[in-house]
Parts: sequence; structure tokens; C-alpha cells
Amino acid sequence: MAENNNNNEHKLDIALSEAMAPGVYSNLQIVQHSPTEFIIDFVQIMPNVPKAQVRSRVILNPVHAKKLLHALQENVGRYEMTFGQIKEDTVPNVPYTEINPMGKA
Repeated sequence: MAENNNNNEHKLDIALSEAMAPGVYSNLQIVQHSPTEFIIDFVQIMPNVPKAQVRSRVILNPVHAKKLLHALQENVGRYEMTFGQIKEDTVPNVPYTEINPMGKA
């Protein structure tokens, strides 16, 4: 969620291209960090397929990672107020070994 700012002088026009609009599906997220950045890999796991695929990688500086954390907390809270509590135990915990950056087995 973008920060709500009532001052129109800080209005930002954000373009969403037709190619980007459909987005990508992810059913596993892997978060890593270094002293200067957070890396979030959005992974798609398919049933009966032994190899998962990273669909998107987002790299954030620590300040923006914390802003993302707060935006997600706020939006999950709104979602649960409307639709009820999200039950985390309904999704199986999927172990992984490591991300192979070159996609090789």
C-alpha cells in the first residue's frame, strides 16, 4: 500500500504496463538479507514437480523493506477484518535446499 498523503504536491503517477499487469503467481516466498539489502524471491511450486521456479526477485534497501512490512501488516489486518482470520496452518510447510541462481540442477 502506498503511503496516504493528503498533500497533492507529493502525488506520484505510477504506470503499470500491459505486460506487467497480469503479475506472477507465487506460493512460496524466500527472504534473505545482507547488511545493505533484503532479497525476496517469489517462487512457484507445482504439484508433482520436484523443481520449483523463482518467478520474481525483489531487492529492497532496509528502509523500504520495513515500509513493506508495515504495509503488509496493515493490509492483512484490513483483510482479516473483512473476511476473517487467515489460518496459516492450512498451507503445508515446504522445505527447500537453496536457490540455484543459474537454474542448473
